[in-house]
Amino acid sequence: MKIMFPKFVFPTMRCMIICTALALGVSFAADIDGKWTAQFEGRNGEQTQTLTLKASDNGLTGTIQGARGPAAEISNGAIDGNNISFTVVREFRNNKMTQEYKGTVSGGVLKLTVSGRRGGSREVTYKKE
Repeated sequence: MKIMFPKFVFPTMRCMIICTALALGVSFAADIDGKWTAQFEGRNGEQTQTLTLKASDNGLTGTIQGARGPAAEISNGAIDGNNISFTVVREFRNNKMTQEYKGTVSGGVLKLTVSGRRGGSREVTYKKE
């Protein structure tokens, strides 16, 4: 016995699958949106750093604010599933300093490796507010 489906069923199913996949992609990106804070030991004791992030398609925009200086814009922001990366360029006394941030987001935790600062790298864990 052969089961026959109307011709419109398969295109409709394809459309549903594509829409579901797109919705899942948007929901993963939406997990990064908002404020994230990290506390770590600095030269003058405990420091707080705040990231404000917004995902759009595979791009990522936002700012980073530390204990010193004004908030800095992030650039080259990218998000691919749970993986994120971006660059921050700061200027102090006509000297530019570039830091690269790469890591993963899982639930309310964002774990980043920060490199480019004085030749070394460090791990920073942010929590969503």
